[in-house]
Amino acid sequence: MFVFLLLLAFIGTVEAQRVPGQQKTDSCLCKINSSIWTFPTLQFMEVTRQVQICEDKLNEFEEKLRNTNAELPMMEATLQNISARLKTFGYLHTSGLYSALHLRQLNQELEDIHQSVNETHMQNSNKETHNLLSELNKAKNDVQRMYKDDFFNLETMKKRLRDLNNRAQSCKTIPNDFRSTCHQRIMTRISSPSITKLNSISKSYISGAWGRDAQLSSKKRYWEHCLVSGHKYGNTIRMYNSYEDFMANRNYKDEQIASSYSDKNAVQGSGTILYDNTVFYQCYSTAEICSFNITTKVTKRVKLDGAGIDNKFPFCYYSCRDWTDIDLEADQDAMWVIYATEENHGNIVVSRLDPLALNITHTWKTQLFKRSVTSTFMMCGVLYATRFVNTYQEEVFYAFDTTTGQEINTLSLPFEKVSAGIANLNYNPVDGKLYLYNDAYLLAYDTFF
Repeated sequence: MFVFLLLLAFIGTVEAQRVPGQQKTDSCLCKINSSIWTFPTLQFMEVTRQVQICEDKLNEFEEKLRNTNAELPMMEATLQNISARLKTFGYLHTSGLYSALHLRQLNQELEDIHQSVNETHMQNSNKETHNLLSELNKAKNDVQRMYKDDFFNLETMKKRLRDLNNRAQSCKTIPNDFRSTCHQRIMTRISSPSITKLNSISKSYISGAWGRDAQLSSKKRYWEHCLVSGHKYGNTIRMYNSYEDFMANRNYKDEQIASSYSDKNAVQGSGTILYDNTVFYQCYSTAEICSFNITTKVTKRVKLDGAGIDNKFPFCYYSCRDWTDIDLEADQDAMWVIYATEENHGNIVVSRLDPLALNITHTWKTQLFKRSVTSTFMMCGVLYATRFVNTYQEEVFYAFDTTTGQEINTLSLPFEKVSAGIANLNYNPVDGKLYLYNDAYLLAYDTFF
């Protein structure tokens, strides 16, 4: 007697198996293939491995997602910053490099330069003013041609105008006796430090300025100014009536420039200079120059158009001091302001400052990127720039002559320092020395032509 048994077999998926059998006495005998119930070990191990891989990748993805969520605010802020900076160049996607607005601006700049040169030519006609007028007329014709076709590159024309403007500024700048006092215009050597000492307040004050009154007929007064609030602000200047008192840190007087570090007339940055008993410096948190007369206690202000502030265009990349956007300098002939603007692509701009009227009289635009420079100073109407060599050495590598409008990139005048960071470097025409605020150290050098 045959009996069919319905058994369940698990092969991958559950399915039924019919097995025939034969009854003998009281038993039912049947042959069953038990291999169909063998556990699929290899398949199970593979599935387990895939599950583990999937879990690892899921954990990795979750970690990346957490990191991305943390970085998103910073990425968004960066994107907004980039978008804001690129917004002014949006015209490139619509009207191309040239637009009527930019050409009108070029035309207006040309007209301003032409008027300035023409006035100088009327007052003091010479070969240079005649040549400048001819070149300006040619440039005006070229701009008119740009209205009709894109024959001239806009940046090339702007560079051309910068050079013409520098020559125009130089043309009306040179006093009759200027060359007699600075007949040899380019410096040739800097000595080893002739003075080396710590500032008189604290070694922790790594930013500031110091020197001697830079007015040629002034008394022999030394000064010291330390930034004591976050290496950014200050409101007093320490005065000494003799070199001996300065070296001994005695008999000094702390003159109060402003009532507090956050007063609108407080000092910001280390670009301070003393000229004719008057402190010249960047006013607190603004693109303005302040002058504070120590005798009369009167403060004056003048706006410095376009100047970057609040670490927008500070000096240098290596071992730098912050808050060096605006640098005040003095030499044999004038007061000077050194800064950078967006319009000049972050390159150094030099302006001549009338110290009495406190207004800008002339402006030159260089092609030297301000962040590539550690410090600057003026000597005989020439701007000098230094760069970092190593912790104990600096090098004057660049000069711009405001008298000729020429840039010199071949200088190599090394000088020693005692620490890496430079906060201020200024030249004094009275004694011909360079005064360096080198972290907390005060150093002075002799200069040679």
